Amino acid sequence: MRRIVIAALLAFAASSAIAADHAVEIKGMKFTPASLSVAAGDSITFTNMDAAPHTATAEGGGFDTGRLNKGESATVTVAAGEHAYKCVFHPSMRGSVTAE
Repeated sequence: MRRIVIAALLAFAASSAIAADHAVEIKGMKFTPASLSVAAGDSITFTNMDAAPHTATAEGGGFDTGRLNKGESATVTVAAGEHAYKCVFHPSMRGSVTAE
């Protein structure tokens, strides 16, 4: 019985230690999806499909893609918490990430 419990705990620890990559597309002057739930430590790749430059900049300073021109991508790693973000060039463009 003890071996089964230990094996189950090890399997759970290994599966939760693997970070996932999520994608957000910037197109039509909006982030898609605009709201995302991820695990803390996961990464998000933002790809700009618009002709105009954009950023994905967390309002609390948690992450910033920097300037993304058309066709460019940037990947950020997300810490635990609620992260509202916007484009610094177009502040009406907003999104949010919840990381648990």
